[in-house]
Amino acid sequence: MKIAEQVLHDVFGYSAFRPGQEEIITLLTSGQNVLAVMPTGAGKSICYQIPAVMGDRLTIIVSPLLALMDDQVAALRTNGVDVACIHSGLAREQNIDEWQRVKSGAKLIYLSPERLMTERMLTALAALRPAMFVVDEAHCISKWGASFRPDYEQLSRLPDLFPGSVIAAFTATADKATRNDIAAKLFRGRGQIIVHGFDRPNLRLTVANKASWKSQLMGFLEDKAGQAGIVYCLSRKFTDEVAVYLKEQGLNAIPYHAGQTAEQRKINQDRFMSEDAVVMTATIAFGMGIDKPDIRYVCHLNLPGSMEAYYQEIGRAGRDGAPAETLLLHSLGDMGLRRQFIANEGDEAHRRREHHRLDALLAYCEAAECRRVALLAYFDEASGPCGNCDNCLSPPIVTDGTVRAQALLSTIRETGQVFGAGHVIDILRGVESEKVLERRHHNLATFATGKQWPKEEWAVFVRQLVAAGFLSINIQKYGGLELSERGRTLLAGEVSFAYREGGKPRLERKAAKKRADQPVVPGDVSLLSQLKKLRLGLARARNVPAYVVFPDSTLFELARERPTTLDGMSGINGIGPKKLKEFGPTFLRAIAEAGL
Repeated sequence: MKIAEQVLHDVFGYSAFRPGQEEIITLLTSGQNVLAVMPTGAGKSICYQIPAVMGDRLTIIVSPLLALMDDQVAALRTNGVDVACIHSGLAREQNIDEWQRVKSGAKLIYLSPERLMTERMLTALAALRPAMFVVDEAHCISKWGASFRPDYEQLSRLPDLFPGSVIAAFTATADKATRNDIAAKLFRGRGQIIVHGFDRPNLRLTVANKASWKSQLMGFLEDKAGQAGIVYCLSRKFTDEVAVYLKEQGLNAIPYHAGQTAEQRKINQDRFMSEDAVVMTATIAFGMGIDKPDIRYVCHLNLPGSMEAYYQEIGRAGRDGAPAETLLLHSLGDMGLRRQFIANEGDEAHRRREHHRLDALLAYCEAAECRRVALLAYFDEASGPCGNCDNCLSPPIVTDGTVRAQALLSTIRETGQVFGAGHVIDILRGVESEKVLERRHHNLATFATGKQWPKEEWAVFVRQLVAAGFLSINIQKYGGLELSERGRTLLAGEVSFAYREGGKPRLERKAAKKRADQPVVPGDVSLLSQLKKLRLGLARARNVPAYVVFPDSTLFELARERPTTLDGMSGINGIGPKKLKEFGPTFLRAIAEAGL
């Protein structure tokens, strides 16, 4: 058995790597820099934790998420790995103790970027000659990313300060421009960019125009009793309102937002992580770093800020690979609020990029074709129809727009593929604006050929072409519309285009709704319930999330296999030697008692 496979089994208790993990581990252990883009739930932490355990020098993991750092440290220590963690959420005495761990030989240390990039810390680490720096949530370093953080940009100094260290970067959300920017900043382009896909086929994607959020939300939740989920809201006030409403409906709902005290947020987050069937109503303040594998649904009652934010937020559902559902409700009011938020952010270049990102999300909402095709196209990934989204399960009524689309695509091509939708629409509608006349675009053959459609309808039409993968919005080039390869085939008459007239998604989905397959729970349901209660008690006693003891997949396997000895239990996925020794006898007793 290879050393990496041995560590996977002996330390983490797993018998085989997930797709993509071994390739990244091999690159890192051979000394190559790597940027890995992996979908949420693909197991990216294993990719850097195993090389760190295998190595003989220190690995530094940089994360902006204190909760994630604490959870990963707890999980590693439960598996018997000596690891340190220093951040602002710990008392000074605790941070001193953690640094002593490093000096005593700990192979990993988790640091926030602010702590790492102090001159004192950099000097102390230089003396230790670290083997590797791992930058998690790496999209935060890029100005092209949707979550750019100035404090993360300081990390671009690492390749110069530590030329002998390997640098690994991980993210779940980065388009091509963002990926290239991350690679340039973190390892000057001298490394591998590995993209393992953005597709999450277990997620059902549904979008609807918001009519009555209460009835639409309860319709969405009607077949989800006993399941955990997240309901995202735009404001703190609305978050509290939704939590109160769901409690009145008999659901175990908990609010979470930045208006609460840090202590209250921690209590609510711990409840969500440890209890079953909790509905967390939350603003975007919740979710980063949440590693709860059995979230069965994510609902947005308001429009997210971008496709990246939407993808990241829905990615918190179904991390165990079992079926999960998503619902996005949106309205013109939401769009207006998002535009207002952008108007009050950053400089002009930042605002322009964010408006283009919002345009791409609106295109997704108005898509007449498969949602998954539209979502993956945004991240430069091709896909066929999924058969598992609202548009595939209940296709909308559409109109042939091939000729109209060809006129638009021709206009974009003839003007150099550098202009945004507004200018292209002006040409098609015959508007003799200063910009049109100055560039002599009124002489184009397509000038005024689409004057019968109002500007608003053209805007919707363009967004549907973007959603269908015929066009892309180049955020780096001021939002210029560009033809994709698929768009060129449409312009050549090789394929057709049908669009949803008016661009209004269906209001309700109940009549045509097909329920998602419920996760299959192998083994005895009664035993599984007892094992979950046992796990919860052990987790609370240790003040860690329940999955740190055992993930749900391990409990499912225990309930199915019903091992009677520690040796038999050692073959269960997720049970390494340390956990077998600490938790094995307790779970064996519970299984034996259930069999009486």
